[in-house]
Amino acid sequence: MTTLGAVFLPQHPPERLREVVRAAEGAGLDELWLWEDCFLEGGISSATAALAWSERLRIGVGVLPVPLRNVAITAMEIATLERIFDGRAIWGVGHGVQDWMGQVGARVTSPVTLLSEYLEALRGLLAGERITVHGRYVQLHDVALDWPPATPPALLSAATGPRTLGLVGESADGVILTSATSVEGVRQAVETVRKCRAGVGRPGAPRVVVYVATATGPGAAERLRADLAREGRDQLEGVGVAGDARTIADTVAHYAAAGADTVVLQPTVDDPDPAAFVRFVAEQVRPLVPD
Repeated sequence: MTTLGAVFLPQHPPERLREVVRAAEGAGLDELWLWEDCFLEGGISSATAALAWSERLRIGVGVLPVPLRNVAITAMEIATLERIFDGRAIWGVGHGVQDWMGQVGARVTSPVTLLSEYLEALRGLLAGERITVHGRYVQLHDVALDWPPATPPALLSAATGPRTLGLVGESADGVILTSATSVEGVRQAVETVRKCRAGVGRPGAPRVVVYVATATGPGAAERLRADLAREGRDQLEGVGVAGDARTIADTVAHYAAAGADTVVLQPTVDDPDPAAFVRFVAEQVRPLVPD
């Protein structure tokens, strides 16, 4: 079954999150996703509030940029929320936007190496292991969580290029693909991730999450084009969808057929009513998406 989600964009002020969470919960949305984009809103703090304001709704954090966060702190935060909220969160990490990392003095020479070391250490800590790591970037000595989660959560990772997709296949439980990914791009990413996963003998299929830029209502096509242009994606083929619930549901089905387990609809930054958007996704699009 295809999971359908929506994004609460951090371009909206944090005080609007509560109404969106309650709208998503009330409408029966599968998942609400949050971003930790610099320098807008914190992923952990936003996720904590969203989890506290809901009972059923799953909250995705896609993604936490690892150069900003010591891996022990990230493990502590995730473990705490896993225990309090009984595994309702979905955790994604990534190597971060390099320009942003440079702004805060956290840019590294090899983002892929950092992400690889980070995933390995984070997985071990959340599994309750006591670990010592002397990596190029990750340094831990005799570290273990006193309160690890009862069940280690899945760890997803953002990826675009083939090197990072390969790393995700080897080291993560799934991949988060940006809204610059076409249906064909999902097929290629899934092939790469699965091949690399099989190459290291990791069992099971990776979870595949993809964001899809979405606009509906009056002027939807124009708003989508403007949004893609702001992101430098207006020249990409097959990216984004504008239209009514049926048009959007058909696009979701195409992404699912290409290998996406979760399709997360991403509203335009000028969408004035994020609560109405999540209700639209849950109440009008979801019933039209085939199982």
